[in-house]
Amino acid sequence: MTQLIPGDTFPDLALTTLTGEITLPGALAGDYGVVLVNRGAWCPYCVGQLRAFQRSLPKLTETGVKVVALWVDDESTTRQIADKHKIEFPFGYGVDAPAVAEATGAFVNPDPVHLQSTGFVLDPTGKVLVSVYSTGAIGRLVPEDVIGLVQYMKEH
Repeated sequence: MTQLIPGDTFPDLALTTLTGEITLPGALAGDYGVVLVNRGAWCPYCVGQLRAFQRSLPKLTETGVKVVALWVDDESTTRQIADKHKIEFPFGYGVDAPAVAEATGAFVNPDPVHLQSTGFVLDPTGKVLVSVYSTGAIGRLVPEDVIGLVQYMKEH
């Protein structure tokens, strides 16, 4: 498990989302991207992060940022959360936690199996600008920081 650092190319991840199959980083190509790795629907911090990115989606879109989230929860649970909180960005479910951890460096919890909160900001070519790794419930990307970073990158 090697953690991704700025300048690394984000690894190819095939995701099953509520709207179909996508592959990262290709689904974000040409725009800045945010990849949110979450623990699960049972985690209030994860749900709060998803809600915050959804509330900020108009400003993120205006800034040229696409968002994708993923976790190990099943389709039914993911659909319930997405419907309840009106999540409009692609939301991958049923991911293989050890495989995602191996590809991205995310920490994995063995029992019950889930990924710890991890976030990435990618440039339009799929290279990592920022990676945020957490070993527990707290410590994660927030939309305001992403917007500020991308605005700065575009200006400089």
